[in-house]
Amino acid sequence: MLPFAIPYPPEQENGFWGIPTSTIDWCEENYVVSGYIAEALNTITNSIFILLALFAIYHAYHNHLEPRFIFTALGFLLVGVGSWLFHMTLKYQFQLLDELPMIYATCIPFWSVFSEFKDRKGSLTVAIGIFTAANILTAIYLYFKDPTIHQAAYGLLNAGIILKCYTLANDHVKDSKARTQLSKTMVFGVLIFILGYFLWNLDIHLCSHIRSKRREWGIPYGFVLEGHGWWHIFTGTGVYFYLVYIEYLRCFLSGTQEFYTFKWVWGLPVVYLIDKPGLERYRSVITLKNLDEEESKKNI
Repeated sequence: MLPFAIPYPPEQENGFWGIPTSTIDWCEENYVVSGYIAEALNTITNSIFILLALFAIYHAYHNHLEPRFIFTALGFLLVGVGSWLFHMTLKYQFQLLDELPMIYATCIPFWSVFSEFKDRKGSLTVAIGIFTAANILTAIYLYFKDPTIHQAAYGLLNAGIILKCYTLANDHVKDSKARTQLSKTMVFGVLIFILGYFLWNLDIHLCSHIRSKRREWGIPYGFVLEGHGWWHIFTGTGVYFYLVYIEYLRCFLSGTQEFYTFKWVWGLPVVYLIDKPGLERYRSVITLKNLDEEESKKNI
């Protein structure tokens, strides 16, 4: 036992929320920190996800980014809340509220990058395709209840988005400074995500050894060995960087890059509006142009 440590109490099978009904029970021992929270560290670390999602929502709204980015951030806020409730209770319904919104929220940036430079019909086709795929995946997952299905689908969705973003940035971002900022943002986001995934897997595969070491160290020192909690922290941060990458890339793809700049606020990247009147004039012209094109097509 390390100096000033508190011994871990025995793990409880049945706490305030009753017998767990989730299909997964993580390496953190249940109800050892509080009788009201099944997995205390796995619960509290979701605050990073929630706070960064709120930060992203505020800046997307304040800097007049497109609604797609507000909805994406709202989706990841729901993931954070769902994960908080899941780890707090270990109930199956909250497990779904954690896992399924991860897929649904990721569908928005997937649609965003794969519908770039498509007309309204093409964009709608992409939306219908990803919506249908997400619903089929949900049905399959609810039937088999195998977390591997969810994890594989989530990984494939993100891999597709990253590869498409890389292609779009290579083809359409000519400013060397912006390309460097985009590259650094994506590389950091991906690396910190991978680090979280690595620690999460250590938590799974070395669970018995890690639990023994936690009890040997005592509270609070053992908290640093909560690998799934680190997964929340690193994933939440990685997802935020990944979202900012897509926001800044979208500025170049939509032709609004001259109205925005890339800034750092409290150590976090932000796409910051520097010319609101110019942006409003530009969007008004684009809207009128699109309306004229639609009217022309009707008259053909």
